Amino acid sequence: MPENFELANMWVFWLLPLPLLVYWLLPPLRMKSSSLSIPNFQKAQAYTGQPPRSSALVKRRNTFVWIGLILIWVLLLSALSSPQLVGKPEMKVKTSRNFLIVADISFSMAQSDWMIEGEKATRWEAVKKVMHDFIARREGDRMGLIFFGSSAYIQAPFTPDLVTVENMLEEAGVGMAGQMTNIGKAIVKGIEMFAQDTIKTKIMLVLSDGVDAGTDILPLDAADLAEKDSILVYTIGIGDPDKPGSDLDEKTLEEIAEMTGAQYFRAIDAERLEEIYEELDKLEPIEYEEEKYKPTTLLYYYPLGASIVLGLFLSFILSSISAIKRLVNKRKMHG
Repeated sequence: MPENFELANMWVFWLLPLPLLVYWLLPPLRMKSSSLSIPNFQKAQAYTGQPPRSSALVKRRNTFVWIGLILIWVLLLSALSSPQLVGKPEMKVKTSRNFLIVADISFSMAQSDWMIEGEKATRWEAVKKVMHDFIARREGDRMGLIFFGSSAYIQAPFTPDLVTVENMLEEAGVGMAGQMTNIGKAIVKGIEMFAQDTIKTKIMLVLSDGVDAGTDILPLDAADLAEKDSILVYTIGIGDPDKPGSDLDEKTLEEIAEMTGAQYFRAIDAERLEEIYEELDKLEPIEYEEEKYKPTTLLYYYPLGASIVLGLFLSFILSSISAIKRLVNKRKMHG
């Protein structure tokens, strides 16, 4: 994550000249000390005619100490300015929707007329492989699964846990819902799922490779119900209707999508199915917005620690110099 260096309290550096103002404006600290008694002081005063005057000794710090104190002050101000590394705001999903996948698992999906990485595979194996990637890209959507054949059943209710949805997808097998294709019943089952949820944006994706054989409700009647509930029903036809033995009813799937304001796609192989999912991502994009929170790493302890170390070093140097001076004076006195 790219990060930028920032100072949270730039105004702190206006305090840089404060020690100089204190030095110039405040009077020096006066400290009393013992005076020396000089013999014949009064005689010397009478001889010179000069009255005695009060005096003060001004101790001056050397240049090294002044530089050290200035650096400590600058480091303390740097710590107070709160230096920090600020990362880019994280992104969160702006809107959420219910995205329902309604997949045909009738016996015709067991035909091995598709290719995956150069090897033959059943239609259902190819659909599952590509669908895994599609589901993983729908972060932020609440996904649900319905599988249908002669009957329709809910494999996964709406959930934001996409890993669970993928696991439920993997567990499904061809023929679990019967050998026929009942598209109308599957769409109605999806409408019932949407009715039990409060999210307004409703997307249904119907995948089928056959012609509707149901008698309970016709696909177009189910599509009319979906349109009244503001459900977009995208449809994907699996296989090539021009090939011998294909039962794909493209006209019905096209009319279902058109009635609900969605689109129909034909997937003749795994590569085309993957392209369709990418087109769906563009048609129903996940919208993101920046979070107000920005990840920050505070750095104030670096200049603060440096000022403490420098202060201890100066204290050690000054105490060492004082000790050396006392030792030299003692030797002179006993000298």
